[in-house]
Amino acid sequence: MEGAASPKRIPLQTQARVALRILPAALLASLILILAVACEARPGVTLYTQRGPVRVLVEIANTPEARARGLMYRKELPSNAGMLFVFPEEDQLEFWMKNTPLSLDMIFIGANLEVVGIVERAQPFTTTPRGPGVPAKYVLEVNAGFAEKHGLRVGDRVQLDGVPAAVR
Repeated sequence: MEGAASPKRIPLQTQARVALRILPAALLASLILILAVACEARPGVTLYTQRGPVRVLVEIANTPEARARGLMYRKELPSNAGMLFVFPEEDQLEFWMKNTPLSLDMIFIGANLEVVGIVERAQPFTTTPRGPGVPAKYVLEVNAGFAEKHGLRVGDRVQLDGVPAAVR
């Protein structure tokens, strides 16, 4: 075949060098994608405040034992993390801080997924029951000062992200 161009051959050593340069970047990109998906899969609560939405990654306490233990004995809690207490039905709930060294804000949430009450800066190690005096189905415990920092108010909407329906 006269006049037909033959494909240019790239030496194998050059191909290997290019692959070795691209491979680490591809692996890093894959790792970042996997971590992003894993983080999104973790249950969370999104609070829609006047200052904008705030997402909190949560551990779920939905059994009597888990609810009784709560955040007792914990010495730290990341700023974007908390514990979501899930109850079988709405009730007038009260919490205490026995054996809990952290000062916490307690956000009481109704079955309609609206904030119905907030207890701010609950004093550690106390057995004084605290609650808003109105029925709630969920309680979100976060670090003290969270509600003030994010402008959280009674009536703000809440979304449960990645919380299995069977748990709700």
